[in-house]
Amino acid sequence: MKSNLASTLAANVVLVLVTAPNLDTSRALAKAALEARLVACANLVPRIESHYWWQDKLESSAEVLIIFKTTKAKLKALEKLIVANHPYDTPEFLVLPIIAGNKRYLDWVIESITE
Repeated sequence: MKSNLASTLAANVVLVLVTAPNLDTSRALAKAALEARLVACANLVPRIESHYWWQDKLESSAEVLIIFKTTKAKLKALEKLIVANHPYDTPEFLVLPIIAGNKRYLDWVIESITE
């Protein structure tokens, strides 16, 4: 029964990946999302190297990866906040489902952003 409950909780929790050009921008986006209670946690992973196509040219840049922990219910508001405050014309906003997780951690994520 416990694992079934954890699976139900996991179905509501998601990870959101966002890249940003630097730590200052990443910290500002994380702070805004946390203060708005749209996420329970934001992990900043500095010094990633991104290679991508942009406007028909192969580009590369140093970026910071932000991993947000949130719920499906907060996704639209979080995306709106990121798009409105991000310096990129087309910011990354990818949502990954959680298949399973520790019940206490999943409870914490949900409780942290429940108003």
